[in-house]
Amino acid sequence: MDIRSILGASPVMPVIVVEDAAHAVPLARALVAGGIRVLEVTLRTPAALAALRAIAREVPEALLGAGTVLSADDLARAADAGARFAVSPGSSPALLAAARAGLIPLLPGVMTPSDVMRVVDAGFDAAKLFPAAQAGGVGMLKALAGPFPQLVFCPTGGIDAASAPSFLALPNVACVGGSWLAPAERVRAGDWAAITALARGAAALTRGAATRP
Repeated sequence: MDIRSILGASPVMPVIVVEDAAHAVPLARALVAGGIRVLEVTLRTPAALAALRAIAREVPEALLGAGTVLSADDLARAADAGARFAVSPGSSPALLAAARAGLIPLLPGVMTPSDVMRVVDAGFDAAKLFPAAQAGGVGMLKALAGPFPQLVFCPTGGIDAASAPSFLALPNVACVGGSWLAPAERVRAGDWAAITALARGAAALTRGAATRP
């Protein structure tokens, strides 16, 4: 699948920080049960790669991605662990070049118009606006739509259940990223029913024109 198809599969992409690899599979199953198939497991913890491997093996219906990908090495490790796509907070020339080589699709991070020009020049047609709230949020995305009509975004950073609908209403937003679907206290408690309920609420959100045929 290409990155646009992946982003179109769920209105919200949960940003998942796994501290204990034993939580990975039940957490992924809880999210998928609630209707959220696209999962981003960040490479921020020692358990991240083991979590990716477990989810890829045990929850094949999930569209599994690796987040906080910072280098070509990270991209290769994520692909080897079973990730089907990668997400980066920014966009270095080396990482963009590695992604273009075709290991797995990359959603590159941008914050400024210059960042956007870099990823467009590299051949990408989707990007992650990060950190979205600090970058100007809905207003920034509206401003970027004019000079970059070919691009769709997944804004991430500072978005919650209350603010997500205002982002998803924009025609250049394919989905949003957020950590509210997998709160650390619920994961530590093994409260998978609560996480499934959060996922159901997120899956019910509607989107603007970015994912329409």
